[in-house]
Amino acid sequence: MTTVWVRRVEAPQVVPGGEDLTDSDYVSAFELTAPRARARTPEEWARATFEGAPAPVRWLLVGGWTLVLGLRLGPRTSPAHVLGWPVPDSGPDSITLAAASRLVAARNVVVVDGARVVWVTSVRFHGRVGRAVWAVAAPVHHLAVPFLLGRAGRRG
Repeated sequence: MTTVWVRRVEAPQVVPGGEDLTDSDYVSAFELTAPRARARTPEEWARATFEGAPAPVRWLLVGGWTLVLGLRLGPRTSPAHVLGWPVPDSGPDSITLAAASRLVAARNVVVVDGARVVWVTSVRFHGRVGRAVWAVAAPVHHLAVPFLLGRAGRRG
């Protein structure tokens, strides 16, 4: 079994692609440390994290994203999407997953840097309802991302 560590870290103010996160209403970052992090591309990390989750977890994720947050996702099996999340930007060191609804606009940026994989989530709220719905979703996010990222690291 591969030894990996996932911990919450301070989120950067700017992510690859130049997106400034200081205007976000919510930002979090989780870092996985694994000796062979570079053995996967950022897209492979994103897919292993979301698409490699057990089927019941994937159903819960997609249900939460679409039914609770109202995110407009694409086909889950499309190579242009990661478990339905559109991929507006992808490169050798990072991938961006982005989706929006009338409640929120959310981005997940996965950065591979040496022996680290950093998963940054930023959310912009559209009004008070978006803020309230994210307040309910955030605790699930804080459990799911480190668990799934760590699981992907152990399975890699």
